[in-house]
Parts: sequence; C-alpha cells; structure tokens
Amino acid sequence: MTVPTSRAELLAAITRTFDRLMADLTKVPPDRAREATMNGHAAGTTMSPADLVAYLVGWNELVLKWLDRDDRDESVDFPETGFKWNQLGLLAQKFYADHDALEWHERLARLTDAKTRLVATITARSADELYGSAWYGRWTKGRMIQLNTSSPYANARARLRTWLKAQG
Repeated sequence: MTVPTSRAELLAAITRTFDRLMADLTKVPPDRAREATMNGHAAGTTMSPADLVAYLVGWNELVLKWLDRDDRDESVDFPETGFKWNQLGLLAQKFYADHDALEWHERLARLTDAKTRLVATITARSADELYGSAWYGRWTKGRMIQLNTSSPYANARARLRTWLKAQG
C-alpha cells in the first residue's frame, strides 16, 4: 500500500482499509468475539476480536482528541497523556479496559462512528494543513492520521483473517 500524500489519497486509504476490515469483522460470531486466542499487541499476550476492535476505537478516538486539541491551540500529549511511544502495549491494555463493558455490536458501532468523524474532520481540513508542514517531529498531520487509522486497520484485518482461518 502506498503512503497517502494528499487529502484525497488519505480519505481513500481510510475508506478502503476500513471497509475491508468491517467486512471481515462481520464474520466474527458475536458469541466468540471475546475469545482471547489472537496474538496481542504486547509481546507474549493474547487478545480477542473484541479487544482488537477496542484497540482501534481507542486509537481513532485518540487521533480525534489530538486534532481537537490542536484546533483549540492546546498542547497534544503524544501518544496519550501518561504514556510514551515505548509503552504502546500498556496503552493497548488501557483501550481494552476502556471498552470492556461494550457488547460486540456496540464496539463495531463505536468504531464506525469514530471513522465517520475522522472522515468528516479530514474533509474539513485543507491540503496544506494536512500535508504542508511537519506537525509532530518530521511527520505531517496527514501522515500521523494515516499511521494511526488506515495502517492499523490493515494490520487488524491481517490479524483477524489469520484468526478467522484458524477458527475454521
């Protein structure tokens, strides 16, 4: 997959990877969604398809938080307040816990809602805002969005397809 370099390419990448992922998520039997038999986000851990969706919801909502704070000229704690980039396994565990009370269909709805809000906020931004200058380190805003949306969607889909195949 090529790295998006424009708003149109970013939106296309998000839509394409999300739609493919959702097609596979609908194949998960709801009564098996909490089976922690998939390799987890931290070494030596396992997770369930429900955890995988919680992880994606967590990242999508985190990206929305980054953009909202930036829009209000507030500082952004990357990746999240209280977490460093080398603690992403712990952040994944937080996302699992944050969404533990949600049923399978609620998680899928929340993920769809977050993706819809991301598309809306990307659509409302100029090409220059998204790709005209560095936003975090050397990364543009568009690249940071892509790294934390369409790339994780593709990764999640690969994990899920492996799990679905193993389940028969």
